[in-house]
Amino acid sequence: MNKIKQTLSLGKGLEHSGKRLPLLNRNTNLDSNTCHRSHLARESFLLGTTQTLLKYLISMAMEAEAATAPELALADTDINWDRLDKTKFHVIGAILFTAQSALLHPTAVVKTRMQVAGSGLSHARGMSVFAHILRSDGVPGIFRGFGTSAVGSMPGRVLALTSLEVSKDVILKHTQGSDIPEASRVGLANGVAGMLSNLVSCVYFVPLDVICQRLMVQGLPGTTRCRGPFDVVRKVVKAEGFRGLYRGFGLTAVTQSPASALWWGSYAAAQHLIWRCLGYKDDTGNKPSHVEMVTVQATAGMVAGACSSFITTPIDTVKTRLQVMDNYGSGRPSVLKTAKTLLKEDGWWGFYRGFGPRFLNMSLYGTTMIVTYELI
Repeated sequence: MNKIKQTLSLGKGLEHSGKRLPLLNRNTNLDSNTCHRSHLARESFLLGTTQTLLKYLISMAMEAEAATAPELALADTDINWDRLDKTKFHVIGAILFTAQSALLHPTAVVKTRMQVAGSGLSHARGMSVFAHILRSDGVPGIFRGFGTSAVGSMPGRVLALTSLEVSKDVILKHTQGSDIPEASRVGLANGVAGMLSNLVSCVYFVPLDVICQRLMVQGLPGTTRCRGPFDVVRKVVKAEGFRGLYRGFGLTAVTQSPASALWWGSYAAAQHLIWRCLGYKDDTGNKPSHVEMVTVQATAGMVAGACSSFITTPIDTVKTRLQVMDNYGSGRPSVLKTAKTLLKEDGWWGFYRGFGPRFLNMSLYGTTMIVTYELI
């Protein structure tokens, strides 16, 4: 708009200066009528030329303004597949998401050990467990399983996020123009896409979770000590066959898909609610700044992580114990057997073991993931 204003000012200046110029010498001996007609002709020519030039400059300025500052509808503040640079997404994204995993991995280790440990350690605070790991194992202790998780997650993350974005994009396009309110439409698209993405990625991530979590809890009662990820695979396959790597798959597939839908649905709904509280609506011409967009998206991610962690922690506790613990006596471990053991040890509160670290992990995960997404 500044360019347009400058152009308008320039045009007005030219027009005014044209009117003030003494186009004819006052002392000329020409006939007064001829003088007058000549004066009008020159003034008309100058004014017409100025107007033509002014229109051209305004047109050029408006085109430049439109190219540099496109209009944003409120729905466009979501991160969509069409807006992602695929090369940056798959290459630079792998680096950024690995850095994110390194930042959050200690909270995952603390959460997992609290869920699997005996009643003494399970009642300790997250910071106490963190300090205990540092004293006993040093810094490597809080990064147990990180190498396996970081390397193994790369192809799985591409699979999960690609399926998420493609399915979300398809749903949004098919619901465009419907009578569904915008916030509900975006929330529905994100929720269904999250569920579909989770179903696709479960096949890859469940074995990876089994391996990483067994590395995290080594040394605790009821766990098997292994020398590395390949040793974990060898011992699990030797004891139970390949199905041992898919312990908890049914529970994960049945529960994590709704949990993923809850996270993405809460994120989208929270984001649109925040935008409206800030006064932005689809029918207004207001455009949020880049800083506002990232801040709102990060805040919505934190809210979604908080909601999701509170609702899904009991299921996650049972799943984690099912995947890593071996002291269940005769027979194959099951969800029911795991839940009964946990209830006997700690009562109903036992299902919320590790809630603090998991709450922190999921809240920070939501914030850092959205910011990382925006950087891509």
